[in-house]
Parts: sequence; structure tokens; C-alpha cells
Amino acid sequence: MLDFVQLEADLDQEERLIRDTTREFVDEHVRPAIGDHFEAGTFPTELVPKMGDLGFYAPNLEGYGSPNVSETAYGLLMQELEAGDSGLRSMASVQGALVMYPIHAYGSEEQKTEWLPKLGEGEAVGCFGLTEPEHGSNPSGMETYATEHDDGYVLTGSKTWITNSPIADVAVVWARDRSTEGEPVRGFLVETDRDGVTTNKITEKLSLRASITGEIGLNDVYVPEENVLPGVSGMKGPLSCLTQARYGIAWGAVGAARDAFEEARQYAQDREQFGGPIGRFQLQQEKLAEMATQITLAQLLAYRLAELKERDDMQPQHVSMAKRNNVRMAREQTKVAREMLGGNGITTDYSPMRHMANMETVYTYEGTHDIHTLVLGEELTGIPAYH
Repeated sequence: MLDFVQLEADLDQEERLIRDTTREFVDEHVRPAIGDHFEAGTFPTELVPKMGDLGFYAPNLEGYGSPNVSETAYGLLMQELEAGDSGLRSMASVQGALVMYPIHAYGSEEQKTEWLPKLGEGEAVGCFGLTEPEHGSNPSGMETYATEHDDGYVLTGSKTWITNSPIADVAVVWARDRSTEGEPVRGFLVETDRDGVTTNKITEKLSLRASITGEIGLNDVYVPEENVLPGVSGMKGPLSCLTQARYGIAWGAVGAARDAFEEARQYAQDREQFGGPIGRFQLQQEKLAEMATQITLAQLLAYRLAELKERDDMQPQHVSMAKRNNVRMAREQTKVAREMLGGNGITTDYSPMRHMANMETVYTYEGTHDIHTLVLGEELTGIPAYH
């Protein structure tokens, strides 16, 4: 696999093991059927417990069954999963960074004990309810609300574009607490079998098709007080979760681009036209050289981000730069890889066009490319440009 400046030479034994285990899992359980799943618009749900058995859900957390691996190891995990498909990485990313992380960081001891082992082992599936039909890039404008009622709260509202929701057992729902002055945003653990909860599936997607995406409808849903995340109030809660997930995306996008590159490189060596392999032509070599360069630069950014995160120096703006750059890179380079495959490249027999289509979703979700541009602009100038 492409590692042009030998970054993986510095991996420790545990990091190598996680990389190799994930790569073998993808080769054995994902690649053979992922094209069919993409075409059918289905997710291989049978892989959920297998991924749990292998420790793919939030292994960078500590305790409650999580092994507390390095941030580089976690990044490599996300990279190898997305080399299989963005839907696979999205499932693991949501389960770990958007569900297990907030419970681990802000939950009560009872909530941690009840949910973290089950989620980590894949016995339960979680989803993250932040985005609303009318509030995507501006989540603080959320309309979903909670009001106190009988030693608990009643939740009303709707969430959309929610990965995992149709198969989820629990949703981390963010809502405004109308019973408290200022209506702060709070997190609620909502079991999806509660009265008033609906999790309709979103169909007819043209991107991220091998992923289960849905909605969360909350029609006067009662949750007890013990279901409230006690450790956070305000937008810090959901935004801190997104920082964790975007870190994984920055690594994952590299995996998708690298997989497309490897497919194109092999094709250039195997496909013969005009009396020899097309890889002998200067135009094809230029494309491969540029792809390899851009992927390598993105790898360098991801590895540096891991170093900052490991020593607790990583800032949200660092993640914005990495997510913005690496996903843009993957979006552009998967297109070049598909181009190199000619007409064969539009079939599910080859991965680049599937990755290319998936990148349209990854380019948009968890902060659009434009929003991350504005985050960096504010950091560089001190002037917010959101209004």
C-alpha cells in the first residue's frame, strides 16, 4: 500500500497489529460484497457484531472494555475501514466518536456502565441526533426541545441525516432544555423503543449508499432524569463530539483515496492498449505521480494531527484543516482514479467511482467544506464570517 515517505516505519507493534487486523477484515468481509451493497443501497449489518468482537468501536477510550489504544492506532483503523467503504467507517465512527465518546466524557457512572460495554462489543447500536431538517450548518438554531415532566423530560422535535438510526437501540439526542433559563442545549439518551420515537430510513441516495441513514422523530417522548447526560450543557457537548468524529474522517478519507490509487495503479499495469500497458504513457504516469503526492501530503497531516491529539494539544481548528483538506483531496483523486479506468471504471467491479460518490457525502457531512473554510478564516483573521 502507498506509504511513499515511510510513515508506517515508525508504527509500534500495537499500531501495526490494528492496521493489519483491520486490513484483513476489510479484505475478507467487506470487499467481496460491498459493490453489491452499494448498488442495492444496503449496509452489511452482519458485520456489526464482528466489528465489535475486533474492538473497532472507540478503542481509543479508556475503561469499560475499551483498550485505550493510541490516537495513531485509531486513525489507522478509520483509514483501513474507509479503504473498504465510507459507509463502514461512518458506522464505526458514529458508534464510537458520536455515541460512546459523549457517554464516556459526559455520562453518569450508571450510564457508562450500562451502555459502553454493549456499544463497544456491538451488542447495541447507537446514533447521534443533532442535524435537523432546517438546521444543518447552524446546529445552534435547533428547534428540538425538552421540558421537565414527572422526574424526567418530554422531548419533541425531529432530526435528519442520522447514520445508524433505523437500526439503533439508543440515540444521543441534543435538545434545548426549555425548563432552564437560557434554554441550554443538553444531551439525552433516548432508547429507540420508547413511545413516540420513529426512525424512518432515508432511501434513494446517490452517495454513501452502503450505509443506513435515517431520521429521528420525537413525538412527546418521555425520558427519565437518569437519561440526561449530566456532565455538559450548551453547544460544547455536541461540538466536542464532532471534533472527535472529524478526526476519524481526516484519516478515513486517506484510506478511500489510497484504495482508489491502488486500483488505478494496478489497472495501469494490467490494461494493455496500443501494444503494451497504459502505465507506460506519460499522461498516466503524471496522474499517478500527482495522486501519490496528494495522498502523501494528506497522510502527513493526519499523522501530525494524531501527535497533537495524543498530547492533548489538538484544537478544533486543526481538525477543520485536516477534514477540509483530506476530504477535498480524496474527492479530487478518486475522480482521477476513475478516469484512468476508462469505461470499466463506472462499474461496481472497481472501487474508485464508489469512493468518488461517497466523497460527495463526506465532503458535506460533519461540517461542509465551506463551513470548515470559515472556521479557518476566523482562526486566521479573528473575524467570524458566518453572518
